[in-house]
Amino acid sequence: MAKGKWAQGIEPRHFHWIIQDRLAVCERPGGFGQNHRKVRRQEEIIWIREQGFDQVISLSSAPHNLHNYDELGVSWRHWPFPTTEEHGRFLQSSYTELRRLLVDNQKLIIHQDELSVRLCGFLAGYLVWSQMVPEPPRAISLIEQLTGRQLGAEGRAIVGESMRIPQ
Repeated sequence: MAKGKWAQGIEPRHFHWIIQDRLAVCERPGGFGQNHRKVRRQEEIIWIREQGFDQVISLSSAPHNLHNYDELGVSWRHWPFPTTEEHGRFLQSSYTELRRLLVDNQKLIIHQDELSVRLCGFLAGYLVWSQMVPEPPRAISLIEQLTGRQLGAEGRAIVGESMRIPQ
């Protein structure tokens, strides 16, 4: 018996591929704050599962609704994005782990509560740090094109910090 359309779930809001078929980004499934909807969260997690993602990585500061991934059989990691003073250690450990997961051919999706300047800066910084796109202006431009978001001062500062992190 074929699965119905709704059994496939719905694509999360602001879903974009950063590395085609390997690394994606989106808003937190179900939304956040007053816009959060439990049914939408469930449908979006089902979509993530049905698309074959190996891991969801949450950069949200709080662990809201992470248990819902367990309930729907989706593996997850929680890497809360710290305050500015702690960026260096966080970026080094998360970029190192992200590279390891990608080398292991994991299909990953990263989210924060919203598709924020910080999240986009994190991704552009990873492209610079990993040498996939070693020139910061090109990495910033690429992330802006892929996500349709302008990378403001805070995101650009994260990219700048990524250049100082040892591999």
